[in-house]
Amino acid sequence: MSLAFPYHTAEMVRAIPDDGSRYEVVHGELLVTPSPGRPHQRVVTELIIRLGTFCRRYALGEALVSPADISWSEDTLVQPDVFVVAPAESGGADWTSVRTLRLVVEVLSPSTSRHDRFAKRKLYQEQAVETVWLVDMEQRLVESWHPDSIFPSVDSERISWHPAGAPDALVIELAELFQ
Repeated sequence: MSLAFPYHTAEMVRAIPDDGSRYEVVHGELLVTPSPGRPHQRVVTELIIRLGTFCRRYALGEALVSPADISWSEDTLVQPDVFVVAPAESGGADWTSVRTLRLVVEVLSPSTSRHDRFAKRKLYQEQAVETVWLVDMEQRLVESWHPDSIFPSVDSERISWHPAGAPDALVIELAELFQ
């Protein structure tokens, strides 16, 4: 399969041999990024620990990390860094049943920032992902997006997530996240 093909499908992306890069497709556009670095993975690990604990405590769904093949159509397949699957879709054996994401977190890096901020974020909004966090480690801030957002709310001190069904919010101090 040629990577120079102008329009890609989820099936084409699934057929690419594993070469250490991450392949995604958004509305037919192939997105290729290298494996994430250690600082990126430290932030992902901290978030999955906190989100996983919070989701289990209140039965809010399942907190997971990529690699994952989240696909809403033939020309989309994304691998969010961290995501929360709705309770009704939790515990499945494969990714085909995952359609409802309550939260998506993309940890930005120089090689992913443009794709995460624009193509993928817009796709998440189209798919009615309840909350999207774009974590900017360099600027030490988080952009929060919702399906109807035109602009994000930007937080430099703390982020909070208060989904339906939770009696209180998960609050994460950014100084702790970025240490």
